[in-house]
Amino acid sequence: MKIIKKIKKRIKRIQKKIYKKFPIIRNTGYKIGGIGKKINKNTIIFSCFNGEHYNDSPKQIYEYLLSHDKYKNYKFIWVFKNKKNHLKLNENRNTEVIEKRSKKYRKYLHTAKYWVFNFKIEDYIKPTKDQILIQCWHGTPLKKMGCDLEKYDNALNTLEGIQKKYRIEAEKMSYFISPSKYASERFSSAWNLKAINKENILLEKGYPRNDFLFNYTEDDIAKMKRKIFGYYYLEYEKQIKKKKIILYAPTWRPDQYERGVGYTQECMLDIEKLQKSLGEDYIILFRVHSNIASKFDFKKYDGFIYDVSSIMDINEIYVISDILVTDYSSVLFDYANLQRPMIFFMYDLEHYRDDGNGFYIDIEKELPGKIVKTNEELEKEILRISNEFKYDEKYKKFNEKYNYLDDGDATKRVVEEIFK
Repeated sequence: MKIIKKIKKRIKRIQKKIYKKFPIIRNTGYKIGGIGKKINKNTIIFSCFNGEHYNDSPKQIYEYLLSHDKYKNYKFIWVFKNKKNHLKLNENRNTEVIEKRSKKYRKYLHTAKYWVFNFKIEDYIKPTKDQILIQCWHGTPLKKMGCDLEKYDNALNTLEGIQKKYRIEAEKMSYFISPSKYASERFSSAWNLKAINKENILLEKGYPRNDFLFNYTEDDIAKMKRKIFGYYYLEYEKQIKKKKIILYAPTWRPDQYERGVGYTQECMLDIEKLQKSLGEDYIILFRVHSNIASKFDFKKYDGFIYDVSSIMDINEIYVISDILVTDYSSVLFDYANLQRPMIFFMYDLEHYRDDGNGFYIDIEKELPGKIVKTNEELEKEILRISNEFKYDEKYKKFNEKYNYLDDGDATKRVVEEIFK
């Protein structure tokens, strides 16, 4: 048995090398696999962040379809890298959970009429002219992407390579969901849609992923707090209820990557200092890249800082937070729907802006919150904004430009347009 396993592993390694050097072989193999397969017009395949999670717009679209009898004849396929973590979805009507890169995955890619994704798909996987790919994407863009990039400093790809991937992806899409005119313009240029006469695929209806921010209930908040603070949260709720909750959710740094390890960014928060000054009145929810969170000693700051990096749906964390601390992450656009205070901890602003990909907007003029660069400035701004925050004219203009279509009914508008 051990010898057979070794042989199988070796064959897989050889296959990967061949596919990497000769992608046409993989493309041809995929096409051949689809010969004779009949497309089922009532089958929908869903995938979030390349099979990593169950969240974002695909989740909202799926749950909307699931809750309406109009779509009771549809079959729903969910794809995950590790399906064991999501088997509960099998209990839902007409739902099947499958493993990414399995035989069933290839089967449903060939037979599902609709594909609902929020991330780029492998280059060799292409829908036929009779299939519909709905690209939900995963946020309003702040940082430049794809064909808008002038340089690309990432260990995983080159500028030419990343732009090629975006062009390949653009050819596949039937719909591209957009939350605003601004986002449509950015998506169009990043995927170079005009060049291939596909600007009409942009579906400007609002972001399904943000509907929860308008429709959540007090029960949703209590459930989330119990999940984070423990099953017996209600017994000591009075102690925590007095404290303000800060969500710390920075983005990853593309130039801090180590092969075989992943992103290696360090946490720049001075937790000890913040605990001394804020510990009695505040709690920090820590949501960062898993590689960063795994190196952090949470026990050392028990009761002050909580790791929420593994909680799939960030919307649930948004609604229990009083303040957002972020940097260049697109979470800032989503969180703005709640009209709550935000602080931008941009300790590496000059490097990130000048040596990185650059921004689509003038962040110093438009962001609805103060930019701080040191832990001292961050601490002062937390204390100030807790007492003086106002949903002012600048904040209103920000939402009017970037979130005017988010109202709690975006999913309905998207579904009714696509699944006529």
